[in-house]
Amino acid sequence: MKITRMHGAGGKLMQELIEKVILGNLELTSVEGGVGLRELDDGGTVPLGDREIIFTIDGHTVKPIFFPGGDIGKLAVCGAVNDIAVMGGEPVALSLSLIIPEGFPIDKLDRIMKSINETSKEAGVPIITGDTKVSNVDDIVITTAGIGITERGKVIRDSGMKERDVIIVSGNIGEHGMTILLARENFDFKSNLKSDVAPLNKLIKKVLDSGVEVHAMKDPTRGGLASALNEMVEKSGLGINIYEEKIPISEEVQSLSEALGIDPLTVANEGKVVMAVKKEDGEKALEVLRSHPLGRNAQIIGEVVSDHKMVVMETLVGRRIIDTPMGDPIPRVC
Repeated sequence: MKITRMHGAGGKLMQELIEKVILGNLELTSVEGGVGLRELDDGGTVPLGDREIIFTIDGHTVKPIFFPGGDIGKLAVCGAVNDIAVMGGEPVALSLSLIIPEGFPIDKLDRIMKSINETSKEAGVPIITGDTKVSNVDDIVITTAGIGITERGKVIRDSGMKERDVIIVSGNIGEHGMTILLARENFDFKSNLKSDVAPLNKLIKKVLDSGVEVHAMKDPTRGGLASALNEMVEKSGLGINIYEEKIPISEEVQSLSEALGIDPLTVANEGKVVMAVKKEDGEKALEVLRSHPLGRNAQIIGEVVSDHKMVVMETLVGRRIIDTPMGDPIPRVC
């Protein structure tokens, strides 16, 4: 058996690879009192006095490297920033690793670095160290690692859902993956679609600073909303009911998905957050999210239940189980 791109697409095949081959060969220890690799959260943590340091790392290989709404550089910065933010942390610094193919045009690298700098400033998170290699890779690969900080014991885990929590999505789903697909395949569609790639730390901080009680968060990247919700279900031991008519999705993404036979719930996002929020705080969270440009299309899409351990969607024609996808239907999206 050999590795395929589906093994990196955020679905069941990737989960099996990580659990059996990668984690199966590592001693899964963690710093006492912190979050370790065993938890498979968006990052790990190290308690330090009355604070907790959040550490994460993210590799990026996307085709094409430039696309409407962003590029691989913006994607790399947002990936690390958002992984820290969804754990309730404030990102404070990033590292940057570049693996550049021999023969890569310098003007393209210059464009990517300018984008990295602009996104770093937008997020308010500086890049403080890095590494550069030239190799025989097919295309440029960028890895970012990030550190963040929060009060000790205040880390938000993706396993933390509670019964009766409401599930909130911060905006329209599927825009990043569908944008990449259109840019890559040159389909004969007229489209104004752009990737949603964006740093979410300021949006999430606004919600947390408002006093809203957030029990769990994830950014629904590879595998999309379906994968993120199923991971939250599996780790919490609870179930989620969602409602098809409540899921925010643009007419363009919906139409493209239907035309191409793709479920938009499985398509990657790079500028959205999924939250499990205390029921009584749901409307307040929605108001705060919608007051920010990145959350203007936020919706409450469902609730957490204890009578099953699945993601179940109510549709116009009945109930449908939303399973973990085998992988994102659009490879090399991030």
